[in-house]
Amino acid sequence: MEISTDTFARWCESELGRSGARIERELSGGNSNLTQLVQTDQGPLVMRSPPANTISPKAHRGVEREYTVMKALHGHMPVPETVAWCADPAILGYPFALVEHIDGVSITDQLPTAYAGASAVNALGEQLTDALAALAIAPWQDIGLDGLGNPENFLRRQVERWLTVRADHSVRDLPDIALLGHWLLDNIPPQSPTGVVHGDFHIDNALFGRETPALLAVIDWEMASVGDPLTDLGLFLMFWGDKRSAEPPGFAHVQAVTRRHGVHSRRLLADRWAAASGLSIANLDYYCCFAFWRLAAIVEGAYGLYVQGKVDTPYARGLESDVPALLREAAQAAEGDW
Repeated sequence: MEISTDTFARWCESELGRSGARIERELSGGNSNLTQLVQTDQGPLVMRSPPANTISPKAHRGVEREYTVMKALHGHMPVPETVAWCADPAILGYPFALVEHIDGVSITDQLPTAYAGASAVNALGEQLTDALAALAIAPWQDIGLDGLGNPENFLRRQVERWLTVRADHSVRDLPDIALLGHWLLDNIPPQSPTGVVHGDFHIDNALFGRETPALLAVIDWEMASVGDPLTDLGLFLMFWGDKRSAEPPGFAHVQAVTRRHGVHSRRLLADRWAAASGLSIANLDYYCCFAFWRLAAIVEGAYGLYVQGKVDTPYARGLESDVPALLREAAQAAEGDW
């Protein structure tokens, strides 16, 4: 349903020089934050705002972080161009960001009909890898992102955090969470690079051309920080369906488009990233293990809500097997099987 807000329309005209602004409809995707299409006489925009009906006074921080990161990274890698950030609650009742509208498609488990199978998937993988390499070496200190996060002991803090969360909120016996978590603590690479980390980098957090397999923009930056960019590479490869040794694999539906004959291997993409970034992948077994383990530790929280009767969705129910499968794959990655 189209919503018309006079105050918002006047603000857009006075601040942006855009007339006839109106919030037209909600768009799909966008993780926890709200994504809406804004129409103006000069063309469409996308609005990002905190989740609907939120009561947290800090709920807007992720949207503000996303806006700041995309503004800084524009010109360094494909991101939507930022238009405006408004923290004044008098305009819409909540802070919001306006960014460029990109007429593209997101891809999860099906390719657009215009794409040609494995060759299209390979083109997407190459472009995503190159974008991720560009992100890893983006001059974060020179583009205003030096205050984005604390890179000191980045890996240790992540592992310790999720070990503690799962120990404090356990709903079943999953010994590999503790075993692998302590392996990760004991084997932290002695040296690691520092760069901007997207935090959730994979194929369906991007927009692509409707008719050709061209990467238009990487989106959903609300989890971005300054840390170890190899964690992004590990996560990207984890979601790339070249091979899944666990049977059944964790999240079998995720990135189904990449699990097909003729698609580039994870190792080929890893080598491409290393060549483009100039960074070492000598410890990539560790980072792939970290990616599988961390995701398992995070989503086990949703399974806990299901066990407690607080949620009942196919996704939450499926975690009964998905989490142990992810942990099996983490153990395999630690041995170099990824």
